[in-house]
Amino acid sequence: MDPVKNPYVPGAGRKPAALVGRDSSMTGWRIALQRAENGITDQPFVLYGLRGVGKTVLLTQFRHDAEDRDWWVVQIEAGSDRELRELIGEGLYEPLSDISRPSAGRKVLKALRTALSFKASYDANGSWTFGVDLSDTPGGGADSGVLHTDLRKIIKDVSLAAREEGVGLAILIDEAQDLSAEELTTLAAVTQSAAQDNWPVLFALAGLPNLPQILAEAKSYTERFQFNQIERLSRADAHLAIAQPSAAELVTWAEDAVQHLITESGQYPYFIQQFGREAWNVATGSQITLADSRLGVATGQNLLDNGFFRARWDRTTASEKRYLRAMCPEGDAGVGSGEVAARLKKSISSLGPARAQLIHKGLIYAPDHGVVAFTVPGMASFIERQIES
Repeated sequence: MDPVKNPYVPGAGRKPAALVGRDSSMTGWRIALQRAENGITDQPFVLYGLRGVGKTVLLTQFRHDAEDRDWWVVQIEAGSDRELRELIGEGLYEPLSDISRPSAGRKVLKALRTALSFKASYDANGSWTFGVDLSDTPGGGADSGVLHTDLRKIIKDVSLAAREEGVGLAILIDEAQDLSAEELTTLAAVTQSAAQDNWPVLFALAGLPNLPQILAEAKSYTERFQFNQIERLSRADAHLAIAQPSAAELVTWAEDAVQHLITESGQYPYFIQQFGREAWNVATGSQITLADSRLGVATGQNLLDNGFFRARWDRTTASEKRYLRAMCPEGDAGVGSGEVAARLKKSISSLGPARAQLIHKGLIYAPDHGVVAFTVPGMASFIERQIES
């Protein structure tokens, strides 16, 4: 099959040709955009789930939906060496610079002045220029050094400026579980203020399965956020994700070929894209056969082992690898920390540092008290393959 026309797109956050099974979340977000434009601000959206289920894809779709309504959008990823303050500040620069003009309204000019002060709060040597004289414009005050004060000020002023332009502000944060405790607490407080006072700003957070717990520990009222658990696709939706993209290129799948790929992928969107791409590449006719599907899965699994899984495995220390191996018998299901300790003939407390580091690295999480599980589906099988080899 022509690889140039291959419709399957494995990769972090890449939108598949057929984005299926996420209608409820997308509909909720689109309604929230319209409600905010009518003066009613909804609580933040929280997308949580294992890696490979499409949270980043959905978050990016949220961005596209907001941009289609001409909203100002900031999409950032936590977990880097940059603080939330800087990430949001730099993210705001582009939409603000796009609307800066001498004839701008009072609130827009005020937001520009506030943005300059916010920039100074994390970059004393840096400066922005919006090409507008703001010397006589009120505003500023987002450089106190107190995160809550500064973040509240910038988001309030920018969102009200967006309203003056007839739109709103959307702030989308991926890997939100990696925000610091102070950042999560501040973010929760600011979103609460936004909802109470109906600022035209919507927040969406995406992260691992432990994100709801982390948010609840930051502020109790985050329990009122709109939580969307993003899971693997149903078999029917997985079927659509496989068959629809090829149909657009006048290529069909034999039914047994589709069913094989559905089963082997575990119905996880990322794996569907990986296996689908390889099956397409080995096929020679206008229909992808069971033999093509089997070879595509085998080739795709090898690529995952040497990339997707290997990259995570190689980040671990020897003691962390031993901990992960002890989790394997349960597969993707959770296992008690006590059972892991028993298998390693260690005390739970002595394994605490390894467990904490694995959680910090995003390889495992605690779905319940005293239980740990892999954040990456299929990780246990990969580790067992390393043991066998």
